[in-house]
Amino acid sequence: MTTDPATDPATAPSADPSAAPGNSSRERILARIRAAVADAPDAPEVTRDYLDTHTPDSAMVDLLAENLADYRAVVHRTDSARLAELLMRLLAEHGSRTVLVPPGLPPSWLASADPTRIHDREASTAQELDEVDSVVTACAVAIAETGTIVLDGSPDQGRRRISLVPDHHICVVRAPEQVVASVPQAMPRLDPTRPLTWISGPSATSDIELDRVEGVHGPRTLEVVLVED
Repeated sequence: MTTDPATDPATAPSADPSAAPGNSSRERILARIRAAVADAPDAPEVTRDYLDTHTPDSAMVDLLAENLADYRAVVHRTDSARLAELLMRLLAEHGSRTVLVPPGLPPSWLASADPTRIHDREASTAQELDEVDSVVTACAVAIAETGTIVLDGSPDQGRRRISLVPDHHICVVRAPEQVVASVPQAMPRLDPTRPLTWISGPSATSDIELDRVEGVHGPRTLEVVLVED
């Protein structure tokens, strides 16, 4: 005597609706999760009464400069009156013949600079951007405790790729108004729908033997200008 597996209670398939023919593995897993937590209580509200920094306001700019340097960025400190002169000198010292300029960069910043301006164009190819000697941008915010500069694609910063392809990036930070102490303080200043680029020092990576290689994923040289007025 033979037994039909479809009618034998010992071998019949489970009555779990998630196992119905045609359901994908993803749908079955999600159905089982929903069934398992159906009677679970609601999650409690997240408390936000923790400290978001241990850095006093008076120490933020100095700490930012220290951490940027620790990440091998070159840090310069100046004021608005001497910014154009400093940028001219940095481009000259790098030997830059061309400089990539975001559309909203203040014209006065490069008023004294000699290199040919290359404008940020959507049609520019990666190869064309790679041939540019330097790029100068502003930033959205700078984080002191992590030594991080954040760009958000605003007109004075340009599209993400202009800060990733050229080998030399000069980023201007207005201090202290663009400087915050910590990541929790930075987040409310940023729009998560914008193309955010978080930069902690020049591009670098290390292999399993800790041999450091710079310039793999972005500029080999990052210079940060802190403008303090």
